[in-house]
Amino acid sequence: MALNSTSHSPSTQHEDSVPPSTSRKAGGWRAIAYILGNESFEKLASMSLTANLTVYLRTKYNLGGIFLVNVVTIWTGSSNVLSIAGAIVSDAYLGRFLTLLFGSISSLVGMGTTALTAAIPELRPPACHEPSVCEKPQGWQILVLLLGLGLLAIGAGGIRPCNIAFGADQFDTRTEKGKARLESFFNWWYFSFTIALMIALTGVVYVQTNISWAIGFAIPTVCLACSIIIFLIGRKTYIIRKPQGSIFIDMAKVISASIKKRKVNLRQSSDHTFYSPATDEELEPTKLMLTDRFNCLNKAAVILDSSELDCQGQPTDSWRLCSVQQVEQLKCLVGIVPVWCSAIGCFVVMDQQNTFGNLQGIQMNQFLGPHFKVPPAWMGNTSMIALSIWIFIYQRLYLPTSRKIMKRDARITLKEKIRTGIVMSILCMVVAGIIEKKRRESALKHGSHVSPLSIGFLLPQFVLSGLTEAFAAVAIMEFFTVQMPESMRSIAGAVFFLSLSIGSYLSSLIVNIIHVATGKNGRQPWLGDHDLNKNRLDYYYFIIASLGVINFVYFTFFAGNYVSSKKAITTGGDLQLDNHSISQSRKFSA
Repeated sequence: MALNSTSHSPSTQHEDSVPPSTSRKAGGWRAIAYILGNESFEKLASMSLTANLTVYLRTKYNLGGIFLVNVVTIWTGSSNVLSIAGAIVSDAYLGRFLTLLFGSISSLVGMGTTALTAAIPELRPPACHEPSVCEKPQGWQILVLLLGLGLLAIGAGGIRPCNIAFGADQFDTRTEKGKARLESFFNWWYFSFTIALMIALTGVVYVQTNISWAIGFAIPTVCLACSIIIFLIGRKTYIIRKPQGSIFIDMAKVISASIKKRKVNLRQSSDHTFYSPATDEELEPTKLMLTDRFNCLNKAAVILDSSELDCQGQPTDSWRLCSVQQVEQLKCLVGIVPVWCSAIGCFVVMDQQNTFGNLQGIQMNQFLGPHFKVPPAWMGNTSMIALSIWIFIYQRLYLPTSRKIMKRDARITLKEKIRTGIVMSILCMVVAGIIEKKRRESALKHGSHVSPLSIGFLLPQFVLSGLTEAFAAVAIMEFFTVQMPESMRSIAGAVFFLSLSIGSYLSSLIVNIIHVATGKNGRQPWLGDHDLNKNRLDYYYFIIASLGVINFVYFTFFAGNYVSSKKAITTGGDLQLDNHSISQSRKFSA
């Protein structure tokens, strides 16, 4: 039995901060021009650092081994997990405009601090006299570096969950014209993102590696300053919505209410009254009905006493009584956990190329011809190109051809895509291990720190990493999205952020465990030396491949059942996320 009410809880009230007469003039493409300009400069700046951070820390801070990997992976993970905090702050307190502004300012200060470490020699340790003999940075120098990276992580936490959503706010999606413009906005957002990414991974990275790190970091600092200026110039053109309440807080309320009512026995009697207020279709297009799955959470919506509701039909204590809608929203999130765990396994593999892949490139022959030196971070372009080529083949060649031949839509299912992505992740680590074995043997044979093996031999593992992303990451993002009602679509991105961050943290944990376990009894550990030739990185890659095999078995026999059996919660037909999901995936994993 459900009790209906026409009132709404405070967390679901939506109000624009712009008066109706003004809001009609605000928004639209005029506002989008400023938003895309801000986004392009911001992405160019952030990608210029993330793509080349490993090389910078190795060559200028003399970091190596475990500490370097920990700094990069923990910083990457923190940037992603802080996005969830940013989403809560934006939805519940500041709103998207202010969260974006404060996040951009934090990123600017952080990028400026990092640029100072490149421009002022005293902020870094002296250069290495020999490749294997390097002076470590002092504690205060590390603190300055971590201050810059920390501010960048805080800035990313404010920018990442709000940038696309703020652009979407500029259109009225209740009309067909607004929906069409929103779709065009996603296309232009992806286009500007791709251009910024290509410039960052080619031009800026080349300047950093081969010309000057100071200039190479000054460029993204100036870009961030320009992004803030552009963003503020467009202030009067934006539709700025007030904070609407965070769904994460609603979920915390459901958990709290379930615990407080844990002694309620729902099986003893079916005559329970559940709190189910009427919802505004504009705010909650998908009204969720009470289900029996995860039945213990239903206790949060049980009305035990009339005193739990006030005279207007609202809960007197929202941490003790929640609506059926809130309960079912949490269930949607819990229902994707099995696939979410498998996603983390894929992201651990993708994380390796940002650290160890670049470290391999540093100790390989980087020359293409007698004069041109290839920056190791350029290998990341290979992953992006491989991903783009596959999407083009799938969208423009495979699907049209299959429709003509089979007379039906022969799309690869999400389950098949994720399984293929896991296989690609295993192959990526196996190939990386084989190449590392050859690189190390070649360097030891010639008695040199840098192997004569060409950096081009790293291309296969970076291609396979890109295909892992093309199949698994994009499909997982789509799965998260279609399993959520429309009011929770932003949660899909947050869950994706969280899985990326845990993948980074797990990667760091595995590295530290292997370092300790293999270094016992005075033995040379597999990982941790400044010189990769003294490590056994190939063994580490094979261990990650073994974990990938376990992930494949887990997904095939358990998690994959949730992909095929769970019905997608959609209201507008099949959801096509290829371009948008790719851009999200590239942004999060870079």
